[in-house]
Amino acid sequence: MTTHTEAEIASQPDCWRRAVQNVPVDALPRPGERVAVIGCGTSWFIAMAYATLREQAGLGETDAFAASEAPIGRRYDRILALSRSGTTTEVLELLRDAGDVKSTAITADPNTPIMDLAGQVVVLDYADEKSVVQTRFATTQLAMLRASLGEDLTRAIADAEQAIAAPLGDELVNAEQFSFLGAGWSVGLAQEAALKMREASRSWTEAYPAMEYRHGPISIAGPGRVTWMLGAAPEGLREQVEVTGGTFLETGLDPMAELVRAQRVAVARAFARGLNPDEPLHLTRSVILTP
Repeated sequence: MTTHTEAEIASQPDCWRRAVQNVPVDALPRPGERVAVIGCGTSWFIAMAYATLREQAGLGETDAFAASEAPIGRRYDRILALSRSGTTTEVLELLRDAGDVKSTAITADPNTPIMDLAGQVVVLDYADEKSVVQTRFATTQLAMLRASLGEDLTRAIADAEQAIAAPLGDELVNAEQFSFLGAGWSVGLAQEAALKMREASRSWTEAYPAMEYRHGPISIAGPGRVTWMLGAAPEGLREQVEVTGGTFLETGLDPMAELVRAQRVAVARAFARGLNPDEPLHLTRSVILTP
């Protein structure tokens, strides 16, 4: 029987198509605004990706923060809050403390407290998930945000379909360790890929900016271990990893589609270890803290 996580992973190309056709431009950050993008866990890593893309597009200074670490006293024109559940304690507390700063939230559930705390809300209910492990909601909101910056996601969607259809090699399912690497906006996606691997399959996984990997972390590379690049790798890095006996993976897919492939590997590894990817150990769908 197909798990919720598997079905949600497979639905991503269709969700992305819907997202890019319905971009609520008036609710999202405007050109020139100084923006703080906040979230927790997966949402923080998506915030990192969007913040880099927005600055690269020349649309305004954009910072990404874990909601618990956002600098309350720093002045921004808008807060963009990412929260699948709409109930995450740290996100709600930051919105309550935002004062007169404009705020927009992106969520999957219209029946949650975030609807009353954010000035504007974008609801992607069609991308909501039953699984604790977040997959399609994260990538669907990023697809929408990328489209809002003027990107054409036709290739990314095709790449995602390829990532879903391609067979997974035994060397990935059975690997001892993974290091995910990114550059620019894909640094956040590398962090997210590592998080999915930890959540779903309890795998030993790390993540780094690609140029930082040689500054120490490469010491972990070796036989049975995978260094996985999301995006284009720096020159010479493949050779430096392969000389250790480790596997270097770089496919040329759009980094968001590469994340889809990593999600599939995480699920396959969960099954191989007798784990249920829908119900990862020690986790709940939303972190709600009580006083």
